[in-house]
Amino acid sequence: MMNEAIPESWKDVLAPVLDTPEARRLGGFLRQEEKIGKMIYPPRGERLAALELTPLEEVKVVILGQDPYHGPKQAHGLAFSVREGMRLPPSLANIYKELEADCGIERRDSGDLTRWARQGVLLLNNTLTVEAGAAGSHARRGWEAITDACVRAVAERDRPCVFILWGNHAQGKAERIEALRDNPQLLVIETPHPSPLSARRGFFGSRPFSRANAFLEEHGIEPIEW
Repeated sequence: MMNEAIPESWKDVLAPVLDTPEARRLGGFLRQEEKIGKMIYPPRGERLAALELTPLEEVKVVILGQDPYHGPKQAHGLAFSVREGMRLPPSLANIYKELEADCGIERRDSGDLTRWARQGVLLLNNTLTVEAGAAGSHARRGWEAITDACVRAVAERDRPCVFILWGNHAQGKAERIEALRDNPQLLVIETPHPSPLSARRGFFGSRPFSRANAFLEEHGIEPIEW
């Protein structure tokens, strides 16, 4: 359908979604875009990296993004993350700034968040592909049903988890997931987006990283080494 191998732990979650007309349209759309020569980020083989690196049963924290970075060599399948050696995007620079203020962790030069993903942080964008240079270009093409199913599956587990929702887009996605409402096993942290346009309206000083770890530890779960 998408020419992507579904990671084993997510197959049962996604099987019903992938067998829908919406998912088939997504596959057709992506194939057609590539056929006419459009550059799509991230490349094939990396579009489901968030699911590959963070199996369903290992998810401790969910951080929701909007869509991949649309510049060359940036996106590699993890929300807010960029490949090793790439310049930090402004939002990620602000995330690191808040992390330093919150937990005393010195800001890094690398924007590759793979180490978070391997510890159970699901870095999931709402839309998992984008046309080069065209932010939001693959929105409402079918990815939303797939990523909604992933978020719902995490929220419905009988396991404590933290959802970090930065900005209206992530918060709007969460509103569609019934299991996220009034669930005592879930901590939902909502703040403005870390973008320079909104970070000073409440993202800075929100302490999402220490709050997430405190919740995990309260429930006997190993905290994240941010």
